[in-house]
Amino acid sequence: MHSLLDIQKRLLPDLLDVMQERYSILRTINFLQPVGRRTLAANLGYTERVLRTETDFLKEQNLIVSQPLGLMLSEGGKNLLEDLDGLMRELKGIDVMELELKHRLGIRNVIIVPGDSDQSPLAKKELGRATANRMKKLIDGKNIIAVTGGSTMAAVAEELGPGLGKEDLLFVPARGGIGEDVQNQANTICAIMAANTKSRHRVFYVPEQVSMDIYESFIKEPGVHEVLSQIKSAGIVLHGIGDAITMATRRKTPQPDMEKIIQTKAVAEAFGYYFNEQGDIVHKVMTIGLQLGDLAGIPKVLAVAGGSSKAKAIQSYLKIAPPQTILITDEGAAKLILRSNAI
Repeated sequence: MHSLLDIQKRLLPDLLDVMQERYSILRTINFLQPVGRRTLAANLGYTERVLRTETDFLKEQNLIVSQPLGLMLSEGGKNLLEDLDGLMRELKGIDVMELELKHRLGIRNVIIVPGDSDQSPLAKKELGRATANRMKKLIDGKNIIAVTGGSTMAAVAEELGPGLGKEDLLFVPARGGIGEDVQNQANTICAIMAANTKSRHRVFYVPEQVSMDIYESFIKEPGVHEVLSQIKSAGIVLHGIGDAITMATRRKTPQPDMEKIIQTKAVAEAFGYYFNEQGDIVHKVMTIGLQLGDLAGIPKVLAVAGGSSKAKAIQSYLKIAPPQTILITDEGAAKLILRSNAI
């Protein structure tokens, strides 16, 4: 198969281009179905005229069907898409990139999904789906899963289904989150994950950022202490990696701290810690919940982040991440990290 692909690349490059375009159409329909042509064209960046020609061909091949609500994949289309997934990964060199990143970053595993989350909402959806699939493989028996907030974690929550909940699962927020956008709070995301998997969750209604006095007062509360114990005994941690300035702005960071974050050239944020490009901690927010040092004792850690704009942040955080970390990212970020000479 490999030699045949090499021959096709040299003798019939146009054929591979057409195949990749039609694969992209099938993949997008699969994510959005049922989907109208106008919406599909907008997501793919095609004119409706060009898209109609392609979808008419796919219908003639019995790969898609037209329903009153829009286009959908046929059974044959679903089967072909599954077969094409592996082939497209080989064509794009994704398997090779995964192995190289795993070696460079010194972590347990790297999973790369096609696309760039900065350019396509579907890539973020793929991140969510890939994370859900990996979680299914990692869960064994009774599990406490600690989850941080953020839009990427929200995308993961949408992709979880009842199949994950065959085991006894408990989703807990990895830290307090009052003050964030409600939809992206860890409490909300845990509730959605529990509902989608038909399992249980706990809430953790404490502020994300606190003073030392408030911190010491809160952790003495029985309810807070109980949730903290569950968080720190989690078997799986699921977290995002943030861009430092974006996260500091979202948290309405006081001006003196913001100036420090800028002056120290912070590029990444995770668990309330800010890191520069070398992976050094340059600022820390006092948070109630999982701390960076707690990760060493948690057997399975999934870091999920994508988009070319997150490349520096991912690269920075992974320099201090525990070796059991599994990174789930996209092509946009992975390619930039591999091009960097800083690792």
